Order: sequence, then C-alpha cells, then structure tokens
Amino acid sequence: MEDKGFTHLHVHSEYSLLDGACQVKKLVKTAGELGMTSLALTDHGNMFGALTFYSACVAAGIKPIIGTEAYIAPGSRKDREAKGIGEAAYHLILLAQNRTGYHNLLKLASSAYLEGFYYRPRIDREILSQHSEGLICCSACLAGELPTFLAKGERDKAVEAALYYKKLFGPDRFYVEIQSHCADQNAVNPLLIELAHELDIPLVATNDVHFLREQDYEAHEVLTCLSTGKTFEDDNRLKYPRGLFLKSAQQMREMFPDCPEACDNTLKIADMCDLKLDFGQQHAPVYIPRTTRPPKNISKSFVSKA
Repeated sequence: MEDKGFTHLHVHSEYSLLDGACQVKKLVKTAGELGMTSLALTDHGNMFGALTFYSACVAAGIKPIIGTEAYIAPGSRKDREAKGIGEAAYHLILLAQNRTGYHNLLKLASSAYLEGFYYRPRIDREILSQHSEGLICCSACLAGELPTFLAKGERDKAVEAALYYKKLFGPDRFYVEIQSHCADQNAVNPLLIELAHELDIPLVATNDVHFLREQDYEAHEVLTCLSTGKTFEDDNRLKYPRGLFLKSAQQMREMFPDCPEACDNTLKIADMCDLKLDFGQQHAPVYIPRTTRPPKNISKSFVSKA
C-alpha cells in the first residue's frame, strides 16, 4: 500500500496520569523516526505537557498540534448527581487550530478543574460554546457521546449530539472519529460511518495512542494495575487493547482500507492547525511596588511586598 502519510490526532503521554505511558520527548522522537511531519497531544482533561511537547516538536521539525481529550458532563459541569465515574462525563477531542484556540483550551481546562471537577475535570456544552473559536473537535473513543449512544441503540441521541457539534464548530471543524482495535469499537464503526454520511460530517481515523511501541504493552498493563489498584494476575482488571501504540502511516491506513478519507482527513486537520507560541516574552503578574501607595478602597493587607 502506498504511504500517503498520516497524522496521529489522539495521543496520550505520561501527563495522562497513570493512564498514558509515552514520555513526551520519546514520543516526538519516535514520530520523527516514523517519518511523520505533524503530531497531536491530547492528554486526558489537562494540558500539563503542552509546552514540553510543543518545544520538542519544533526542535524535531514536526508540526505540534496541541489538544486535550476533554471530559464533558452530560448536563451542567456543576452537577454532582452521577452515580459513578462512567456516568459523570463523556470524552471529546479538542485541538487548537491557532492561538485563539490554544487560549480557549487553557480556559476550558482551567474551568474543568475549578468548576467542573467530579470524578474528573469536566466541561459542559455551556462553557464549550463560549470558547469554541479556533478549535477542531473529534467525537473521541468508545467513551464519546456518539459511540456511547449508538452502542446503546439510542440513535436519536447520537444524531442530536452530532448535529449540535456540527452547528457549534461548523462543517469543517467537527469530525466523527473511528478507531479499530477492539470488537466493541469495530461493532460500532459501521454505525458511526453511516451516521457521518447521513449528516454530511467528515470522518477521521485515530489510534488512541497510550504507549510508544508494540512491545511496551505489558509495561502499560502494569501502569494500569497501579492506577486501578489491581494486581497483574487479576483476570477482572481493566485491560487495554494491544494495538494502542504509535503506528506508522502504513499501519494506520491498513486498518481502514474501506475509509481512506478518514486517514486523509488527519492530514487535512494537520494543515488546518497552525499554532505559533512565542517564548521570548514574559507574562508574569504585575505586582504593586512597595513604594506605591495603594488605592483607598484596597486594604493594605492585600498589597504585595515585592
């Protein structure tokens, strides 16, 4: 099969705490060895590794695409009524298209921790609608809204969610995500593809990368045991699919022979993203000098002694 290229847009690093096993610098190095010219980072609910990732990519000549796999509450981010972690939030991939999108990601990630934390740092549709400019959205893994509803036979809810995100982000910035590494995902893929075609929403292929190389699978399984409090011998522990490593472009295209456009769209999205960050300026807070008299309506106790 001809290597037409591919960009990984759903990738977890060590900053997907106790879940991702890719060290950022090794992740970028491996992507370069695979001949990739662009790469995304989408850690769970945070952007802790964003600047390290950005710098490593620039140094390696790879276009960095900064994103996050957000947790989005089924209702308000301020609700605390879910009975368990599985009901508290869906997954949603958000990628910064430009500096405006990057700033919006920062606002969303901060709000998720400060206002929406319940089991996980969560956003909701309200705050997402306020900070959607400059973002590209993908429907995420099996834990996303669309695949969750379709797997339950709740197609009307899947249609509603898809149309909501299409309207919010527009026809060029929302994608129905498909993956192919477990039986449940492969069962729902035809439903996702049918939905995307019916609603005229483009498809995008991802691999939900959690570890670097195929041989790193068992090491990642140990990490999963640590995060879930299980032993390696426990047959009932959480087990990830073996294929969640950083695959080559050819390997990814071989996974989706009937949907080449889903792989082509990873390159289209990469072309749409053009984030430039300037590390030459400082953005430290401005402190009131000690010699400056504070305004009359500010207590002296709040004046910095800097």
